[in-house]
Amino acid sequence: MSWKKLSSKVIFDNPWMTVLEDHVINPGGGENQYGHVRFKNRAIAILPLDDGDNTWLVGQQRYTLDEYSWELPMGGGPLDEDPLVAAKRELKEETGLTANEWRQVMTLHTSNSITDEVGYVFIAKDLSQGDTDFEETEDLLVKKLPLEDAISMAMDGRITDAISVAALLHVNAIRAASSR
Repeated sequence: MSWKKLSSKVIFDNPWMTVLEDHVINPGGGENQYGHVRFKNRAIAILPLDDGDNTWLVGQQRYTLDEYSWELPMGGGPLDEDPLVAAKRELKEETGLTANEWRQVMTLHTSNSITDEVGYVFIAKDLSQGDTDFEETEDLLVKKLPLEDAISMAMDGRITDAISVAALLHVNAIRAASSR
């Protein structure tokens, strides 16, 4: 048996998300409420790589965690926008970088038990440095470092953002497989 939605009501709505509460019949046949978040943007993350095998991280205080977080450059892309267009904009906005070479390496669901959010990860190469263009809500610290150091930060818990960790470990696995 699969899930069956009996009714749904909007609990909260803003330009970024809608919080819903559904009355459902679950796969075991019981009735219950199921709260979930429907995002109005895709999550877009970029792993920039230069010719020296360096990457860039963005540090910021995350309101929801009340913690400082190191992450890949990332942001939201409207559902009706090509994810690559959003990736190019977010990379420029947060790091000042533009890239001539782009490759999508991952599509993932960020927290599929409570949200429908889809994340996309791109690798950006052949980089040129320009000026950043932070949004009003962004007070970012941008750090260039060797890719191996960023991977170590993901491995030892200094990077905890799920998309950043997944992207860094994915790229690390690709590199390990290609060196065999």
